[in-house]
Amino acid sequence: MYKVKAQRVLASHILSQLGFFTLSVTMSLHRLLLRSLRRSSSLTAAATSTSQTLIHQQPQPTLVPIRTFAFSSAEEAAAERRRRKRRLRIEPPLHALRRDPSAPRPRPDPNAPRLPDSTSALVGPRLNLHNRVQSLIRAGDLDLASATARQSVFSNTRPTVFTCNAIIAAMYRNKRFDDAIALFQFFFNQSNIVPNIVSYNVLINTHCDAGRVDVGLDIYRHILANAPFSPSPVTYRHLTKGLIDSGRIGEAVDLLREMLNKGHGADSLVYNNLISGFLNLENEAKAIELFDELKERCLVYDGVVNGTFMDWYFTKGREKCAMDSYKSLLDRQFRMTPVTCNALLEVLLKHDKKAEAWALFDQMLDNHTPPNFQAVNSDSFSVMVNECVKLGKFTEAIEVFKKVGKKQGSKPFAMDVAGYNNIIARFCENGLLSEAEQLFGELSTKSLTPDVNIYRTFIEAYFGMERADDALQMFNRFVDSGLRVIVSFANKVFDELVNKGKAGECVPVLTKMGEKDPKPDPTTYEIVIKGLCKERLFDASRDLMGQMVRYNIGVTPSLREFVVEAFGKEGRSEEIERLLEANRPGFGAYWPPSGPPRMAGPPRMAGPPRMAGPPQMAEPPRMAGPPQMAEPPRMAESSRMEEPPQMAGQAST
Repeated sequence: MYKVKAQRVLASHILSQLGFFTLSVTMSLHRLLLRSLRRSSSLTAAATSTSQTLIHQQPQPTLVPIRTFAFSSAEEAAAERRRRKRRLRIEPPLHALRRDPSAPRPRPDPNAPRLPDSTSALVGPRLNLHNRVQSLIRAGDLDLASATARQSVFSNTRPTVFTCNAIIAAMYRNKRFDDAIALFQFFFNQSNIVPNIVSYNVLINTHCDAGRVDVGLDIYRHILANAPFSPSPVTYRHLTKGLIDSGRIGEAVDLLREMLNKGHGADSLVYNNLISGFLNLENEAKAIELFDELKERCLVYDGVVNGTFMDWYFTKGREKCAMDSYKSLLDRQFRMTPVTCNALLEVLLKHDKKAEAWALFDQMLDNHTPPNFQAVNSDSFSVMVNECVKLGKFTEAIEVFKKVGKKQGSKPFAMDVAGYNNIIARFCENGLLSEAEQLFGELSTKSLTPDVNIYRTFIEAYFGMERADDALQMFNRFVDSGLRVIVSFANKVFDELVNKGKAGECVPVLTKMGEKDPKPDPTTYEIVIKGLCKERLFDASRDLMGQMVRYNIGVTPSLREFVVEAFGKEGRSEEIERLLEANRPGFGAYWPPSGPPRMAGPPRMAGPPRMAGPPQMAEPPRMAGPPQMAEPPRMAESSRMEEPPQMAGQAST
C-alpha cells in the first residue's frame, strides 16, 4: 500500500515538471507511465532511481510537430512497398522454397495418372542430350540421332518427351513412317516414357499420311479414354485432313461437330480442311455454309480460308469471285500472320496476279514493327525471291531480298540463315556462283553461321561446274566449321575428288575429320585409301591406315584385302601386315576406344562390339489400351541415309 502511494506521488511530481505540454501530450504520457508502473509489483528501488535519472536527462521538447510516418511522403512509402515486392519476387523467402522437414511427406496417389515431362525437366544432362540429338537431326543423320536417343534410354540420362518427339517428327518429315511408328512404340510403350499431346499428334499424322486413318481414330479415342489431357485443335486438323483424303468427308464433318461439342473453339484450319474438301467435290454451297458458320463463331479468323476459295475460283475461271473474296478479306483489316500472308502470296503469284502480290508484300513490310508485331518472315522473302528468279530477274531478286518497308515506324527484317539458304540455292541452280559467294560472305557480317545445307549447295554446285578445287576448299571449310558431316555426303564428296585425281589432297581433310568426334566411317577411309593406292601414294595410305588403328576404327574385309594386295605388289606386304595386326580383333567391327567414353559420340552400351548399323530394336509390343496398332516393322538396317533430307522448317504437330 505504501509502495503504491509512493509511486503515485512520483508520478504527480513528474507531471508538475512537464506542465507546459499540451493537454493531449500530458494525457498520453500519463497513460504511458501508469502502464509501466503496473507491469510488475516487484519493481526495485534501483530501477525507480534509474527511471528518475532518465526522465531528468530527457531533452526539453520543442514546438516542431511530431512526424507520424516512417517516410517523408506517401509516394516514398509506396515506392518502398514496390521495392520490397520486387525483392520478394526475385528472392522469395526460404520458407517459401523449403518444405518443413519435420512435416510428413504426403503419400502419392497410386491412382493418379502419370503426367508427361514439363519444360523444367529439360535441363542439365538431359538438355545436352536434347541439343545433341537436334544437331544430328539438322545435319540429316537421322539414324545416328535415333540410335543416340534410343541408347540413352538405358543410361542415367533418360531422354525427355521433347527429345523423343523431335526424332519421331524428323522421321515423319522425311516420309519414314514405319520408323516413326516404331520409335513411338519404343519410347512410350516399351521404355515407359509418358507421351504428351504432341507425341500423339505426330503419331496420328503419320498414320493418316500412310493411309491408316482408322488407326489414327483409334489413337484419338485412346486419348479421350486414358490420357490426362484433351485432344488439341491440331489433333482435329490431322484427323479431318486424313478423313477427307480418304474420301470420308461425312465423318470429317461429324468430327468437327464433336470438336465443337467438347468445348473447343472454332479452329480456322479445321474448317479450311472441310471447305477445301467440299470445293474439290464441287459442293460450293456447303463450303460457303461452313465459311459463314466460321465467321459467326469467330470475329477474327485465319485468312487461309479466303486463299482456299481464291485458288478454287481461279481454277474454275471465276476471276471476279476470287478477287472479291480477296478484297473482302482486306476490308476486314485483320493483322494477318506471316503464314497467312505467305499463303495468299503464293495463290496470287500462281494465278498471275503479280501486282496484287507485290502490293501485299509491300504492305507486309510496312506493317513489320517488331517486337510489337511481326508481319514478315524469311519465307515471305523466299516466295518473292523465287518469283524473281523464275522470271530471270536476278538483280531484282537481290533488291527484294534486302527490301524494307517505307511506312514510318516500320523496321527492316533481320534475315535468318533459312532466307540466305534459299536465295543461294536459287543462284547456284542458275550458275550465278559469284553472286552466291557474295551473299555467303554477308553471313559473317550479320553474325550468322552457315548451316549444313548452304555448304552442301555450294559443294554440289562447284562439282556441277567442274570446279573441284573450289569444292575441296568449301568442304574443308565445312569440316572446320564444326558441323556434323554425315557419312553419305562425305563419301560422295571424297568419291568425286578421288575420281578427279585429288586423292592426295583429301588426306588433310580426312585427318581433321578423324581428330574430331564422332570419327569418320570406315567406308570413308576406304574410298580415300583406295584412291591413294591407285595414285601410288602408299605412304599416305599407310598413315591413314595408322589413323584407323589408332582411333579403333574397324577395317572392313574388302579394304584389308585391297591394301594387302596393293602393298604386296610394292614389296611392302610385311609392313602393312604388322599395321593390320593391331586391328585384327575387329575385322570390320567398331571397337570402342579404351578410357572414358567419348562425349561427342553416341552413348556406348556394354556388351559385344558395336556394329556398323544402329542396334535393332526389339519387336515393339502392341499399344496398351484401346488402340491396337498394326505391328510396326523393325528399324532400317542401314546405318546411314542414302540422301540426307532438306530440312524445311518445323512441321505442325
